Amino acid sequence: MKFHTIEEAIEDIKLGKMIVVVDDEDRENEGDLLMAAEMVTPEAINFMARQAGGLICMPIVKERLDELNIDMMVYNNTDAKQTAFTVSIDAADCTTGISAHERAHTILKVFDKDVKPTDFTRPGHVFPLVARKNGVLVRAGHTEAAVDLARMAGLYPAGVICEIMNEDGSMARVPQLRKYIEKHDLKMITIADLIEYRRQTESVIERVTETEMPTKHGEFRAHGYVNKITGEHHVALVKGDVASADSVLVRVHSECLTGDAFGSMRCDCGDQLQEAMRRIQEAGKGVLLYMRQEGRGIGLINKLKAYQLQDMGMDTVEANLALGFKADLRDYGIGAAILADLGVKDLVLMTNNPLKVAGLKGFGLKIVGREEIEMTCNEKNEFYMQTKMNKMGHLLHQDVKWNMQNDDKKVEGVSKNELK
Repeated sequence: MKFHTIEEAIEDIKLGKMIVVVDDEDRENEGDLLMAAEMVTPEAINFMARQAGGLICMPIVKERLDELNIDMMVYNNTDAKQTAFTVSIDAADCTTGISAHERAHTILKVFDKDVKPTDFTRPGHVFPLVARKNGVLVRAGHTEAAVDLARMAGLYPAGVICEIMNEDGSMARVPQLRKYIEKHDLKMITIADLIEYRRQTESVIERVTETEMPTKHGEFRAHGYVNKITGEHHVALVKGDVASADSVLVRVHSECLTGDAFGSMRCDCGDQLQEAMRRIQEAGKGVLLYMRQEGRGIGLINKLKAYQLQDMGMDTVEANLALGFKADLRDYGIGAAILADLGVKDLVLMTNNPLKVAGLKGFGLKIVGREEIEMTCNEKNEFYMQTKMNKMGHLLHQDVKWNMQNDDKKVEGVSKNELK
């Protein structure tokens, strides 16, 4: 059985029905019951309490919580998932506040435009959760999914969610959830699909300016873009007429201040940037996207910290992990959106990174070819290049030459023998 579509889920949310939401299609994922808070009833709360069994929470936009002076539960959030609980609340006119009727009453009272902060007592039995602005596009959580789905259904941006447990008290996983939705006639979607749906149907970038850009390689036209979610600025250098053209030569280049501006020999970024511009000029048609994703998305200062760890013997992947990051945090969806805005549909991608190819697919782009953009190693970046091949799957073909006088000499802190 496949997961249901986002369109089907939105229709049920409009009707006040519940759906089941999981992170993605992984069998081990847990699921939440979810509905629009504006449509909540005592019967719905009772169903969640008896048929799901988890903690019943109310995801909502921060603006409303601020209006009602509902404060965060803690300000030093140490939860790994950064679930943003506020203090719990009851409507002031409740008795115990725990019954299905009174919890539904408290939730609905949050949307009453005439209520004041004093109309709620704290703590209580309803647990608001603060949804991040821009929803699942910035945090792939059930909190954000609930608010996004309510908004997309034309309702107040707030939801009610509850984790689904098995009868033995364990968490229901996807195989059990499939039986659950059949038993209760519910639809089930993934947050991954919701993210993809929003990216396909909503514009997250805006072209704000364009100008001529003469370079040592030739004349380009620079288009300035703003990511409307993060505020980040990106640039597209365009050569020739690329709209709807065949086999447009494209390079998606992540910002590297140290390599691009300072000529650092620790990486091959600066050389790749210049080579990509040279090739596009030679082809007479193409696009270079300059994406503000310094250090594969970890930022400049963290990249310098990673360099320090590499000086102590780690490789580039290990350094990222030691700092609490994934090996690569880049999101290629924004680059795909910029290419689509430029009218590029059919492209040849200059890259050695297969993840970049995969990351650009699925956005209406047809990648008809890949050009290698392999630079010659130097003694300062040999170990870095080796790591990109061995740990990150980059498609490099040159035999890295170590230029060592003996096997005990270290490059980036690791000897030749240690790499075997």
